[in-house]
Amino acid sequence: MQLKVSAIAVAALGLLFLGACSSGNQTNNQAVNSTGSPAASTATSPSSAPAGAHGGQGGQVVESGPYHLELVTAKEAVGTHIDFFLQKGDNHEPVANAKVTAQVQLPDGSQKSLDMKYDAQGQHYAAILPESNAGEYKVAILSDIGGEKVNGRFSFKQ
Repeated sequence: MQLKVSAIAVAALGLLFLGACSSGNQTNNQAVNSTGSPAASTATSPSSAPAGAHGGQGGQVVESGPYHLELVTAKEAVGTHIDFFLQKGDNHEPVANAKVTAQVQLPDGSQKSLDMKYDAQGQHYAAILPESNAGEYKVAILSDIGGEKVNGRFSFKQ
């Protein structure tokens, strides 16, 4: 009888040990959820997902609760083209009914606000930043989806 109790105690301790070891493997990034507090993640490097896979466009990705936020920038003759993909759920369904604003901090420290318009064909929000100065640009994307605030922070260099 005592052998069974010892075996159960050893098994229980082993499970506790495994649980303690695995809980440290979580990523700690930040985004802001609908309550305005830090929630999911912020990414400032390109996504490792191939283009088209799970909504991946090859840009910078923030996962915020059930939302997938992705920023893709491209330098153009008239400035910088900014594409923002706002998707929901495991299937990354596009969210077309949000009010999206990009708050951009330019390399000189000045701020610019851009209203992003939804492109139904491309299933993303887009805007042109009429700046092309060399340096780092910091971008806060502020999304309002029917009163729910979903925000992400990104950066890019020119």
